[in-house]
Amino acid sequence: MPSKSLSQKTSTVSETIEELIPGRLRIIQAQHGYRYSIDPFLLLSFLHIADASLVIDLGSGAGVLPLLLAGKKKAEKVVGLELQANLAERSRRSVALNGLQEQIDIVQGDVRALPGELAPGSFDVVVTNPPYRIPTSGRLASGDERSLARHELAGGLLDFLQAACFLLKPGGRFYVVYLAERLPELMAKMRGCRLEPKRLRMVHSREGEEARLILVEGRKNGKPGLVVEPPLVVYAGEGRAYSAEVLAMYGGEGQ
Repeated sequence: MPSKSLSQKTSTVSETIEELIPGRLRIIQAQHGYRYSIDPFLLLSFLHIADASLVIDLGSGAGVLPLLLAGKKKAEKVVGLELQANLAERSRRSVALNGLQEQIDIVQGDVRALPGELAPGSFDVVVTNPPYRIPTSGRLASGDERSLARHELAGGLLDFLQAACFLLKPGGRFYVVYLAERLPELMAKMRGCRLEPKRLRMVHSREGEEARLILVEGRKNGKPGLVVEPPLVVYAGEGRAYSAEVLAMYGGEGQ
């Protein structure tokens, strides 16, 4: 897991600096607002991108995926699109903290009305860890940062898929982490947006338990044909210790 040994208060007392990848990447986090989960690491492990890929992360939150894509996957240029101004500003400071300003741009904007500088068909890869709970499900987190990040309060699945199709080059790749229970909806809407599902991996908390999350790769204007990969198991045994594969996601080299 990401080490917290370097955590410290920033000049803003409600924030800390923490290790994202030990010895390599750090991130600024709010103590009581939105905080990243394991989902971006699961998605990162599933990606296949070329070194020169132009990548955009839709709904980039605190900037975890852009930092990982530039710092670990070595993507040439990464754009993070984030609706919330406070998260976008925090992301920019994390980018500067890691000296990645030449590789990462953070843009404040809405997937439902994309900023003009994001041209159609201009990206090789679109990644997203979108809000995947409808507003009536689950318990809404206190504070707008967490509620907007986790629930479809400002754009739903279709909005993210339509934005991805608009931004991708023909043949471009789309990657998403989403709730397993919403797989049929995801697949149907991806195909409706010309993002043909090509790879699927189920994520299970433990062996023998039902899948909680899914990782899906789509191809814009792709031909039918889906590969279902072996399942990913997050925890080893009955405790809270991560499996060897998940531990490698935090400290190992990118693909």
